[in-house]
Amino acid sequence: MIQSMTGFGKHVVQLPSKKITVEIKSLNSKNLDINARIPQAYREKELELRKMIASRLVRGKIDLGLYVEITGEETTSEVNQGVVKKYMQQLSQIAEGDSLKLMELALRMPDTLKSDKNDIDESEYKAIRNAMEAALVNISTFREAEGKVLENDFEMRLKELRDLLEKIKSLDVERIDSIRERLEKAVSEIRVEVDANRFEQELIYYLEKYDITEEKVRLANHLDYFETTLKSDDSNGKKLGFISQEIGREINTIGSKANFAPMQQVVVQMKDELEKIKEQMLNVL
Repeated sequence: MIQSMTGFGKHVVQLPSKKITVEIKSLNSKNLDINARIPQAYREKELELRKMIASRLVRGKIDLGLYVEITGEETTSEVNQGVVKKYMQQLSQIAEGDSLKLMELALRMPDTLKSDKNDIDESEYKAIRNAMEAALVNISTFREAEGKVLENDFEMRLKELRDLLEKIKSLDVERIDSIRERLEKAVSEIRVEVDANRFEQELIYYLEKYDITEEKVRLANHLDYFETTLKSDDSNGKKLGFISQEIGREINTIGSKANFAPMQQVVVQMKDELEKIKEQMLNVL
């Protein structure tokens, strides 16, 4: 089943003296783009945390937030006063507030604490990894739920396109008869004698140029292939995008060959439905 690239996952771990919060947000993007907000003390683990995200989320614009709050009385950290003051100065330029409120907001920002510790405690880092795993599970569940919504919308659009294709098929006979009548009328208005056999040969040749049998068959096949890919085990938005391009190519060819107003109106409806599919395709993993 397909997955959306939009998602949110969060997990909180309470240690004896710290509360660790991991938040992961994702939006649609052509490639994997990870933006990480990690306290300075944990920067050495950033590459490993990025690899965890890349192995699970594959694609999208990802925002990772790792927040560590000291809750115990004992701490090896102290307030980085220069950083806090700089944050307070910047916040005061954005919105008014008393110093206590500004300091409260500033202390939530990265790198406001400096620590004498050089090494990350292994049990603490294990807790961070566990929080990351849980947040990744949550965001994957979110993406799957959003993907189900997208899948239902695609199925509705596919059904509409198939219904419109049936209209195209029913109009095709009427269209050929209409073209034939227009040509015969145009020839009769010339008021010259025409070899009937030669005229019939030329007429057949002309009508063959407007034949859309192959386009109708290919369009039906593309719609089936889109649905099969939609229901496959892997979410492949790029593949669905390629198939939708092929669908659009057949619809455009039918429109260029139609030469019949009622059919061209149906083609416009098909293009509208396909455009809605392409818009939603941007969110598919």
